[in-house]
Amino acid sequence: MEKAKVAVIGSSSMDLVVTSTKRPNAGETVLGESFKTVPGGKGANQAVAAARVGADVHMIGCVGDDPYGAEILENFKRNGVNTDYVDRVTGVETGTAHITLAEGDNSIIVVKGANDGVTPDYVKESVALLRTCDLVMIQQEVPEETVVYAAELCKELGVPLLLNPAPARKISDEVINYASYITPNEHEGAVLFNGMELSDALQKFPGKLLVTEGAAGVRYHNGKSQVLVPAFPVQAVDTTGAGDTFNAAFGTAIAEGKGVEDSIRFANCAASFSVTGFGAQGGMPYRKDVDRRMEQSTKKSSN
Repeated sequence: MEKAKVAVIGSSSMDLVVTSTKRPNAGETVLGESFKTVPGGKGANQAVAAARVGADVHMIGCVGDDPYGAEILENFKRNGVNTDYVDRVTGVETGTAHITLAEGDNSIIVVKGANDGVTPDYVKESVALLRTCDLVMIQQEVPEETVVYAAELCKELGVPLLLNPAPARKISDEVINYASYITPNEHEGAVLFNGMELSDALQKFPGKLLVTEGAAGVRYHNGKSQVLVPAFPVQAVDTTGAGDTFNAAFGTAIAEGKGVEDSIRFANCAASFSVTGFGAQGGMPYRKDVDRRMEQSTKKSSN
């Protein structure tokens, strides 16, 4: 089968990851257990994850002209992500994410750096690529006006857009309407649809709005009723990047022509691998791993 062609418009960062048994309170100092630097950024994470699960991926983004930028580009190449549309911005530092892993969860501060260079004008340079894609993915670690432009452009080109509205911020009704799929977690959904119950929002946007609920699974409306597609139960080591893996796998499955519920199930399976490894990309699975677990799950449920 020919690979689905996916473009990811988004951020590329270096993750600076500290692990600790306790998260410090304001003014408090605690001793950490380890420190690592690993490639990340929501856009880069989704590009790598999509490539690993079988898509032909083109990254559209910016990095700085520093060692972090060089390392991120090398990581894309190792994972089979096309970098023709990744610009090295002179005199600007690569974006960073400062991550604390403690008490079974993560806290993250993002410094955008070169990611602010992913402007509407920069995205406009990739129109010839975008019109040939089966799906475009975007997140909100790039300027707000870029998300708006990408939504308008994809609508004009007739290319489906998957919007992962993270970090959380309000977006216009126009962007919501132009996007083909929107994938907030519960917190992001509450910001996105301020004043509206998520159950009402799901009903208003059947087949479009997918609310990720961590270990519980993913909730959406199939046009008749609300459905919770359960997660694959695993022992989590690091939840960083699980949402990015879900989005990448869901987008890849949709781009391959799978239905929404089957795509969610495939993406839940991919995300179950993600939380068992360290770092945003450390546990991201390859297609053969996901297909094998999906097959085992199907056999188990039919017995």
